[in-house]
Amino acid sequence: MTSKIDSIIEDFELLDDWDDRYRYLIELGRALPPFPEAERTDATKVQGCASQVWLVSETAAGTDGPRLGFLGDSDAHIVRGLIAILLALYSDRPAREIVATDPAAVFARIGLKDHLSPQRSNGLRSMVERIRADASRALASAAS
Repeated sequence: MTSKIDSIIEDFELLDDWDDRYRYLIELGRALPPFPEAERTDATKVQGCASQVWLVSETAAGTDGPRLGFLGDSDAHIVRGLIAILLALYSDRPAREIVATDPAAVFARIGLKDHLSPQRSNGLRSMVERIRADASRALASAAS
């Protein structure tokens, strides 16, 4: 795991109350870099989310194969926080690692699994699937 995600996990572990954890999640979302208006398209929209969610990936060559960086945004504050966690976990990593990384352990450690509505859990799963699919496409392109 990267230091960004480790730092987020440590911060969550310091907060006992879920109201405080939700506030922290919203703060993480507010700290996301601005999302380009031109990228708010049907092609970048994540299907399966109750809120509107957009994810964009950029692929760069690396010594360990293609590396991906991600930008994301949502119209919902808590979902923006979830995007921030996913970007901390997956962005700027080799595609092979992205495909192999299962976020379930991170979400369980933070306690998100037990504190998200079924709709948000489904949306989170859709975002992870999109990120991993982008990484799989980058690997396939690099192999051809």
